Amino acid sequence: MKLSVVILNYNVRYFLEQCIRSVKIATANLHSEIIVIDNDSEDDSCQMVKTLFPEVILIENSENVGFSKANNQAVAVAQGEYICILNPDTAVSEDTFINTLKYAESITNIGALGVYLMDGTGNYLPESKRNLPTPKVSLLKLTGFPQKYYAKQLSETEQGEVGVLVGAFMLIKKNIYDEVGGFDEDYFMYGEDIDLSYKITKAGYKNHYLGNTTVLHYKGESTKIDDAYFKRFYGAMQIFYRKHFNKNFLLEGSVAAGVALAKTVRKFSPVAKTKPLPTLERNYFFTENIELLEKLSASTVTVFQMVSKNMHPRIELENSLLVFDVDYISYREIFKIMKQLKGKNNLFRIRPAGCNFIIGSDQSDEKGGVVLF
Repeated sequence: MKLSVVILNYNVRYFLEQCIRSVKIATANLHSEIIVIDNDSEDDSCQMVKTLFPEVILIENSENVGFSKANNQAVAVAQGEYICILNPDTAVSEDTFINTLKYAESITNIGALGVYLMDGTGNYLPESKRNLPTPKVSLLKLTGFPQKYYAKQLSETEQGEVGVLVGAFMLIKKNIYDEVGGFDEDYFMYGEDIDLSYKITKAGYKNHYLGNTTVLHYKGESTKIDDAYFKRFYGAMQIFYRKHFNKNFLLEGSVAAGVALAKTVRKFSPVAKTKPLPTLERNYFFTENIELLEKLSASTVTVFQMVSKNMHPRIELENSLLVFDVDYISYREIFKIMKQLKGKNNLFRIRPAGCNFIIGSDQSDEKGGVVLF
């Protein structure tokens, strides 16, 4: 078997459904498997997987064991030569795995591979490629100077070596994952991807970033810069430095002092206001299914105009809600349009193939929303 896609889920039933559906399309011509491991979700995620995707391997945990342990559980039963660690709040394009596997197999001594991650507003996520967070780099990031934290030596669309990848999408050979011990289970929900990336490079491999392949990642509230974030970041960096850097009180004291300084700076800084949502002037539905358009319009009490995927360059798309029907337009085309129209006060929603809901997120630091119809 060539590929095992591992998706760790926790209470994001509709995002998980879209993720699985996109992965199934992208693996249609690959000898592959999908493994969903659920960390004791309280919604009907597991029942949804059993009902809609009986071919998917489902592992149900009776408690939330965290990111590291759960992914390690799933990888332990994976049969693929390659593993893809994938967040449930993602959607992949039709050629994601073809492109990444081709690239991985063309690079000697490659470790893990990451891709261009885009949020629900069409904007690039800089954590797609990062440098090793030395104590100095981490402290600069915490105090508002993240320039050296992100791997800006490569442009967003380039490809090449980077130090650290993000756990939302990581492609790696299973034997390398096993060789370095997988995700370190001392981490619960932050820092695991940094640690794994570093262990891979210490083992003599090179992590790479592929900027011509896009994955949609809605992210969520885990990115909010609040006291809980500082606590998670500090705790993860403590573990990381104790494991991989010289253990000394000066280092620990410096990290603690940096976190305290960052908290102080944040308290006295102007409160960042959430960007208000645009006043929408038009609503467009990229589909050719009139019945579906009428159903969505009736359910949302919104008038939608049907638009062809070939017509959109000729229409001034600003201050608009754009809904994409995946039965009509591919994820690859959707991602391209989102990139083109970002920053023009547009909101984006996706109707996954065969589904009775639309899904999207208008802020990269908030949970996305789902509308059933």
